[in-house]
Amino acid sequence: QVQFVESGGGLVQAGGSLRLSCTLPGFALRYYGIGWFRQAPGKVHEGVACISPSDNSTLYVELVQGRFTISRDNAKNTVYLQMNSLKPEDTAVYYCAARRGAWACDWGDFWGQGTQVTVSS
Repeated sequence: QVQFVESGGGLVQAGGSLRLSCTLPGFALRYYGIGWFRQAPGKVHEGVACISPSDNSTLYVELVQGRFTISRDNAKNTVYLQMNSLKPEDTAVYYCAARRGAWACDWGDFWGQGTQVTVSS
């Protein structure tokens, strides 16, 4: 089963920062659109940021615009989600997902196991 390896979650105070990472062993992520998603208890699964497979264009949902940055390092075969100015409502399990040759803003063909992000007030 193909699965991302994610890291970087944890507990942080409101206003703090975290950087999430994901890599897909055995696959060159440069050919994949990558999306970051999150799900909080009792809430719907939602995409928060995505990066294109072609020119690294990025898209964000309004709730995280200006606070979160998605990027990729092809040399390290890793995609990041830099999260600044975190709020308690950002608390969720965060997942990365990938689609070969396409945007992964709404869904992905491969998923990570999720990493917990908890923001205390």
